[in-house]
Amino acid sequence: MTVHRTREQADPPSSLDRPPPWRGGGSSPVPDPVLNAPSAYVDGYSKARGVDREAADNYIAHTLVGDPVMDALVEELSPLPQRQVHEFIQAGMNEDRQGLQNAPQLLRDFFIDAPQPDPDWLDRDAFGPGIRAFQRNSVLVLSAFVTGVLIDGFSTLISKSFVQTGRIFDNGVWRLKQNNRHQMEIFLPGGLKRYGEGWKLSVRIRFVHAQVRRLLAQSEEWEHDAWGVPISAAHLGYSIACFAARTVKHSQSLGARYTAEERAGFHDVWRYAGYLMGIPETILFSDESHALHMYRIGSICEPPPTPDAIIMTNALINSAPLVANITDPVERKKLVSRVIYPISRALVGNTLSNQLNFPKDKGVLFPLLAYRIDQRIRALKALIGKEGPQNFSTLLEASAYDDAGLSYRLPDHVHDERSGKW
Repeated sequence: MTVHRTREQADPPSSLDRPPPWRGGGSSPVPDPVLNAPSAYVDGYSKARGVDREAADNYIAHTLVGDPVMDALVEELSPLPQRQVHEFIQAGMNEDRQGLQNAPQLLRDFFIDAPQPDPDWLDRDAFGPGIRAFQRNSVLVLSAFVTGVLIDGFSTLISKSFVQTGRIFDNGVWRLKQNNRHQMEIFLPGGLKRYGEGWKLSVRIRFVHAQVRRLLAQSEEWEHDAWGVPISAAHLGYSIACFAARTVKHSQSLGARYTAEERAGFHDVWRYAGYLMGIPETILFSDESHALHMYRIGSICEPPPTPDAIIMTNALINSAPLVANITDPVERKKLVSRVIYPISRALVGNTLSNQLNFPKDKGVLFPLLAYRIDQRIRALKALIGKEGPQNFSTLLEASAYDDAGLSYRLPDHVHDERSGKW
């Protein structure tokens, strides 16, 4: 078997180039984009350079960067059985020194022996307004996430890693519920403190990304020359910008409202969550304006949606009713065709929708207006006691709240159906 390796694996950076061995992404060795641009990006990269040369160069450079610290760590964990990996990572999350006594040195460094201070820009007090806005608009935020934000993200080459692993097909509903839970936890008061569940889930995501990156890098199916590094820093930086800025935009289209302070706080929460997920600060947005610009430049650099993107986005939309426990085939089909697809098309636009083979609107007029009216009616009925409110309990049902949601096992095979439970 031919083993494809990432740039970091082929040419390990010197210790001076490595980010600190802790939770933030720090700085990363950034290759020269002009010389190393993956072939799938060539056309888009040229166009993006005409808009903002520096930002385009930075984005393409990060398509060749993974997460050197975490990539090395999961490599060191790879010989261990999943159960032991789970126990070691769980001990690290809880700062259990005794539980880490026999753990690999890089894992002890990551959690205990070489901790990196929080970034200078971190202001936990600034989270408050964003948390309050999420709690007030939570149903609209999560609705926007499924119908708009994930479509924005998975229309790019990000989709390739998910389709190649098969994760979305066997566990699409579970993945959406995990996304919901992660958002719920980071937007709880104290969720991003050291022992908060939002903190732990963000760091867990970093472990999972590195392990999937490792498995895909060893797979003959991954074309490094065309696509760059699997789950690259560029894609993670792009995704976190979408999670923040595009969520605000799309949820506003569905009826959410934010003050300027709330918008800023919402982005501050996602910025720190992205830092915990290992996104290098060289590709991590600083504020809403920067996030929107990163989304724009990244969208231009990315090639048009591939068949993988079409498969991925349509699979997500068709999984959405199952997240809400709507399993009746007739009701599910009706919800997808009459509500979810029209709303998604209205949010992401006709051009992208057509590229993704979304069905044309059939008799659905002004879907966003209809959705906002429906939400107002539901809120009024809840106020006068005629219908239960769509509130926190509703979101709990649509989120991954059971033991499996906090497993620290890692996939042990590139194809999900052949991997142990994780």
